[in-house]
Amino acid sequence: MNTKLHAICDSQGRPLDLFVTAGQVSDYIGARALLNNLPNVEWLLGDRGYDADWFREALKDSRIRACIPGRKQRKTTVKYDKRRYKRRNRIEIMLAGSGTGGARRPATTAVPRSYSQPSPSQQPLSSGYEPWP
Repeated sequence: MNTKLHAICDSQGRPLDLFVTAGQVSDYIGARALLNNLPNVEWLLGDRGYDADWFREALKDSRIRACIPGRKQRKTTVKYDKRRYKRRNRIEIMLAGSGTGGARRPATTAVPRSYSQPSPSQQPLSSGYEPWP
């Protein structure tokens, strides 16, 4: 039981239009729902979930260039601007606090620089029982 948030954002990562789907629903549903609301832009950046021939054709008909990597099971490779694709992180940052985009981002762990290991006397016992004297 989760959700996906599909978003159209401007070049600064500010949302222009949002669409929510159930987590198990294909990204194509979100793409189809937002297709008619696309602003007049030159490029559209999207992740692999939006890689579909019909979607690329619809973008082409709207004179929008797609910067979407091909799915791994695609037989022919798709060329895309890798440098431009890296700018997609602005959208990921916008979605970071929403609670819906987290499943797609890899989990990271940050350790403060001043971190030091606690002494053995400060570490909790793994079993929760007192040791024998």
